[in-house]
Amino acid sequence: MEIIPLNHARQWPELAPLSSEQLKEAHALARAAFTAEDLQKFTEIDEGVPMEVFIHHLQQKQDEHNGRVAP
Repeated sequence: MEIIPLNHARQWPELAPLSSEQLKEAHALARAAFTAEDLQKFTEIDEGVPMEVFIHHLQQKQDEHNGRVAP
């Protein structure tokens, strides 16, 4: 069994039921391929969108929705 990164895949493999041993092998390969660089993506602080901007966009969408929906 081979685990490859998504960007290296040329096609989707056919879905087939995996035995317990095949699942264990796939899990072990995936764990071995997971690097510190992969983990870094999940540990960085994302400042995101300021709350004021989010609320403003949310209010705009609500106003658009209210304008289209009959009272």
